[in-house]
Amino acid sequence: MALLLRFLLLCGIMGFTRSLSITTPEQMIEKAKGETAYLPCKFTLSPEDQGPLDIEWLISPADNQKVDQVIILYSGDKIYDDYYPDLKGRVHFTSNDLKSGDASINVTNLQLSDIGTYQCKVKKAPGVANKKIQLVVLVKPSGTRCYVDGSEEIGSDFKLKCEPKEGSLPLQYEWQKLSDSQKMPTSWLAEMTLSVISVKNASSEYSGTYSCTVRNRVGSDQCLLRLNVVPPSNKAGLIAGAIIGTLLALVLIGLIIFCCHKKRREEKYEKEVHHDIREDVPPPKSRTSTARSYIGSNHSSLGSMSPSNMEGYSKTQYNQVPSEDFERTPQSPTLPPAKVAAPNLSRMGAIPVMIPAQSKDGSIV
Repeated sequence: MALLLRFLLLCGIMGFTRSLSITTPEQMIEKAKGETAYLPCKFTLSPEDQGPLDIEWLISPADNQKVDQVIILYSGDKIYDDYYPDLKGRVHFTSNDLKSGDASINVTNLQLSDIGTYQCKVKKAPGVANKKIQLVVLVKPSGTRCYVDGSEEIGSDFKLKCEPKEGSLPLQYEWQKLSDSQKMPTSWLAEMTLSVISVKNASSEYSGTYSCTVRNRVGSDQCLLRLNVVPPSNKAGLIAGAIIGTLLALVLIGLIIFCCHKKRREEKYEKEVHHDIREDVPPPKSRTSTARSYIGSNHSSLGSMSPSNMEGYSKTQYNQVPSEDFERTPQSPTLPPAKVAAPNLSRMGAIPVMIPAQSKDGSIV
């Protein structure tokens, strides 16, 4: 009997100390990146729990390199949500009255860094309880691209590829034909759930519109592909045309460069000739002054010559004056008459002539 009483008393004490309890079971939650994760934490109190209510959420990062850190706290009727910089402004209590028994939180705009184990702790002396929730953040498939890798010609081999830009593994693929008979070729059936379909010995019957759907646990994405299998093209003619076009382009470029270079050389030469001053060549003498000095010297000696040598003088001395000097002289200089003595004039065969004198007013004297 005493033993039974002790057992009942022990159970009563345990019930008293464990009266606070969290009713939400431990679980794992998967959400897509950018979405909002709801982490539930419901608890119940008993009349024996008379202490102040404290609610604390902690995170254990997935890399296990960081210790548990508080992300939000309720204590003394106040909320503190600036403990964890990575979640600052993105974690909130869902209830406005936490004393009602709801300590659940929302984590908004989920990022891959939010992956980890979240722990909810509720304290109200003498009761204490906690629960853990595993949060997994996945990336939806997006930016999926469908394309043909190879030549779309009859008889050729090529591949149909379906590649999402991003998406968390594992990924599932599904190909469908949307046009014509909507029946996939029999040889493709084994690859309908793969990202790549290998096509061998293509025929025109393969032409049509195809779709590829990519899925994972949090979302899906789709792309379309238009396949047009055509007869083989004249590759030799295309290659020859490309080569000829390339050569003509090179020749044209060469001609342009040559012409530009030649023009620059001509301009440079003209500038050098125009500005070149040769200092070793003296300036040309004035032909007018030369002729004047030559004629003046001959006139000065004319008075001393006799009539016998005048003929020779006129033939030799005057012939020595370069004809081009007189031809190029614009005007013959007017020389004063040489004074010859009277005896010399008679010897030279001069005939005396009477010239009437005139007065200042022009009348003959």
